[in-house]
Amino acid sequence: MVTEITQGIKVSVVTEYQPVYSSPSQYHFVFTYRVHIENQSENTIQLLRRHWHIYDAGARTREVEGEGVVGQQPVLEPGQKHEYVSGCNLKSGLGKMTGTYLMERIVDGKQFEVKIPEFSLIVPFKLN
Repeated sequence: MVTEITQGIKVSVVTEYQPVYSSPSQYHFVFTYRVHIENQSENTIQLLRRHWHIYDAGARTREVEGEGVVGQQPVLEPGQKHEYVSGCNLKSGLGKMTGTYLMERIVDGKQFEVKIPEFSLIVPFKLN
């Protein structure tokens, strides 16, 4: 698990290779990542947007940007947590992701970026 805290917003990520959905002979490697977001600040916040950088050792870097996460724009009161699972496919079986969330403080509408920690996407047999 990797973790980053920005302005009281804690983001942790755990990844898992999905061999059932992957096809190494076709250069198709599927990973899931579980993201935990915890509001450790004193303010209620809302996650508005995401911006990902996906690095694949065997291909071009991709950027993914859009509203919310998996169709939601969660609002988190102080102390509340939100968790979701998403996925990514790589051509090489070796890569990483990092990015930011755009958050908004509900009390005054101030928007700020929260760093998503960089995490590795590595097929287990590539580690040998």
